[in-house]
Amino acid sequence: MMKQKMLTKINFEGVIRMRFLENKFNSVWDALENTESLAANMKAKTKIMIALHDVVEGMGLTQAQASKNLHITQPRLNDLLKGRINRFSLDALFNLAYHAGLEINVTLKKIS
Repeated sequence: MMKQKMLTKINFEGVIRMRFLENKFNSVWDALENTESLAANMKAKTKIMIALHDVVEGMGLTQAQASKNLHITQPRLNDLLKGRINRFSLDALFNLAYHAGLEINVTLKKIS
């Protein structure tokens, strides 16, 4: 029984490794997400979160002070600074970017 469980685990890990070896990905999100649309969403969220992180760090304020400037709670700001990406929607990140004084330009192009 123990050997069978171990074999299953090895086969599962081997399948995952093979998927990564057989495919080349442009982004970590392309590798992790199940659909291209989910990967695109995560890429957009990542770019905004990085920009927000840089702005907040550049403020030279405490998290409590910076969170007031961004109109969010300090725990919410902590989630942002820790990169907890799944706790933010694109809409929420757009609003935060506005309060941080950032302008977001969206570029759309046809998928090739």
